[in-house]
Order: sequence, then C-alpha cells, then structure tokens
Amino acid sequence: MTTMAEATLGVILAGGQGRRMEGADKAFVRLAERPLFDHVLSRLAPQVDAVIVNANGDPARFVDYDLPVVADTVDGFAGPLAGVLAAMEWAAAHRPACRYLVTAATDAPFLPRDLVAQFHRVVADLGAELVCASSDGRAHPVCGLWPVDLLDDLRHAVVDKGVRKVDLWTMRHRLAYVAFDDDRGDPFFNVNRPTDLGPAEELFAAGL
Repeated sequence: MTTMAEATLGVILAGGQGRRMEGADKAFVRLAERPLFDHVLSRLAPQVDAVIVNANGDPARFVDYDLPVVADTVDGFAGPLAGVLAAMEWAAAHRPACRYLVTAATDAPFLPRDLVAQFHRVVADLGAELVCASSDGRAHPVCGLWPVDLLDDLRHAVVDKGVRKVDLWTMRHRLAYVAFDDDRGDPFFNVNRPTDLGPAEELFAAGL
C-alpha cells in the first residue's frame, strides 16, 4: 500500500525576487552558518517521497543539491501560485504516483517536522481538498498541501483568469487549516529582510 509520504512530492518555493532582502537570493542567505535552503530541505525531505525546487533564473546555483529545478511556466514572476502550477505540471509528467504536493518557502527555516503528517491527518479527518498551515492565529497559505488532480483548475485560474493571490484560488475549494504552535517561537518565521536574521539566530539557538 502506498504511504502518504510516498504519495507526496515536496516543493521548495524559491522563485521570489528577494526585493526585501536587498536583492540577495534568499535561498543562500546564511543562518547558523548554513544557507536557508539547507534548513528547509533538511526538514522537508524526510517527510516526502522526493523534493523539487521551484526557482527562476539560473538553475545551476542549485547544482550541489542534485534536485530537479523547475521554473515558473507563467512569465513575469507571477507569485507562489505560479510556482505551485509549475510543480504540479512537473509532478504530472515525472512523478505520476505522487498525488499531492506540499510546498514550503525557502525563507521559512523552522518548518515543523510533522508538517506533512498533520496535513494528511486533516485530509483524512475532514475530507479537505487543500490544507494550509497557520500559527499564532495567522494563516500561511504558501505552506500547504495541494492535490495534483487540481492541475487543470489551477492552470485555468492562473493562466486564463490571471489569478495571483493564493487565497483567491484556495477559497474555491474545501480548504482546512492546521495550527502549528510552539512555545519556543513561530515555526513559520520568515527571514524576509536582513534585520530578520538576528531574531532567526535566536530562534535557532532556542532549538526551534
């Protein structure tokens, strides 16, 4: 029997332009002497069957990771939905046994280690189509579980209708949220700006 991990493809969304990071490639900004990308990969990879990277620009910068790098198929840095769409298209072509994607942002290095299990629990318990994470009462729609069989629906929304906001698409489906709360800090703390690195180092030192 196929397990949920075997049916799930992990996707690290690294397609942003890094404007708030003063143009730096956030994937390679260092936290605790390691790139942010390393932190996300080390937490996501054990939870899924395989991992791919959604990134625009030169894919060679990820060559040391030996992972498929999938660029947006929609022009103009169309946001995270374009990354989800590109990943779904790749999964349909290359990993047909993977029924789900789980996406994580490359600037969220404290990803919960039970993220995928909790997402699938909610699908089983509530019959949700889509699942997104939340913490401290705030939704994190970029970190979510997406069934690959919604590929055509998402393509129509992004390509034909020009939908860019994640919430505008997810609200059309049975969406559930999983709350992840940790006394040590927010597991979805984003390293968006250079000034976020100090607090991130403190969270890392606290063992988050």
